[in-house]
Amino acid sequence: MTESRMTREVVKSIDILRIMEMIPHRYPFLMIDRVIDLLPDVSAVGVKNVSINEFFFQGHFPRQPVMPGVLIIEAMAQTAAVLVVETLEGAAAGKLVYFMTVEDGRFRKPVVPGDTLHIHVSKVRNRGNVWKFNGEAKVDGVLMAQARFSAMIMDD
Repeated sequence: MTESRMTREVVKSIDILRIMEMIPHRYPFLMIDRVIDLLPDVSAVGVKNVSINEFFFQGHFPRQPVMPGVLIIEAMAQTAAVLVVETLEGAAAGKLVYFMTVEDGRFRKPVVPGDTLHIHVSKVRNRGNVWKFNGEAKVDGVLMAQARFSAMIMDD
């Protein structure tokens, strides 16, 4: 890591329009609305405002809507992808990020409409284009889900 990279400051907030420049995901599969408190090469917090209007609530489950756990993990991966792009100062913008592993995924409590999900990701390490992260998803500071995962950054 270069000295200029080490002295970079925390990015306070990245809005949805900038996220869409950074990663290729689009509705209905864009799972984060904002990224806050991003420290390049270290960590980031993504925010997902969970609405009853989400497409997945039509079938998961109509009488007791619950955000699918795999989509919470996807929100972790998208937050991590924004962290990678910001860390690489845009060099990875628009590239595809492929999951390689998901380990120790745990779903503690259901995420429901009206929740604001805060997705905390921290970099464990990277080697070349392979990155490993720890992720936690929280609502009002309560742990809802967690996982370790790795991804590979690829040209599309």
